[in-house]
Amino acid sequence: MLSGFGEAPYTLGGGRLMFSVRCFPSMRIDIVTLFPEICRAPLSESIMKRAQENRIVELHIHNLRDWATDKHHVVDDAPFGGGQGMVMKPEPIFAAVEDLKSQIANRKSQILLMSPAGRRFDQEMAQQLSQESHLIIISGHYEGVDHRVIEHLIDLEISIGDYVLTNGAIAAGVLVDSVVR
Repeated sequence: MLSGFGEAPYTLGGGRLMFSVRCFPSMRIDIVTLFPEICRAPLSESIMKRAQENRIVELHIHNLRDWATDKHHVVDDAPFGGGQGMVMKPEPIFAAVEDLKSQIANRKSQILLMSPAGRRFDQEMAQQLSQESHLIIISGHYEGVDHRVIEHLIDLEISIGDYVLTNGAIAAGVLVDSVVR
């Protein structure tokens, strides 16, 4: 039996033809990104649009800045302990994940980070993730995320390949398309 899926068959009849269909609860996916519009366009068309209309997947795209507590909604900072560049601050990420998990009753959430340092995404991983009932995908940006996020929050870091993208929102769109498909 697949995790999260019921075995109770439902019988549909059409004259003499009878067949059984298993009931599959919908999957919820939350994407947390600094660039929600990058995800919205491709994930609201074609097969993804039909999957949402048919309640196969419930997709929510969130702006990480909504969980920033300062006046200017700052989400980046120098790395804790020093280093080059800027990283995404841990506080808004922790707040976002806590808030999103609290909205889901009776579902275990898998917290994913799109990161070039992550495990390479492939079809086998897509199949495994498709069996989860709730995914929260954190889209990295800048030089990545504060390492405390990885240590204390993330279940799996995922890379979609060895090349440079503008940000993790593009990678999150690729992952979601493959998992839902």
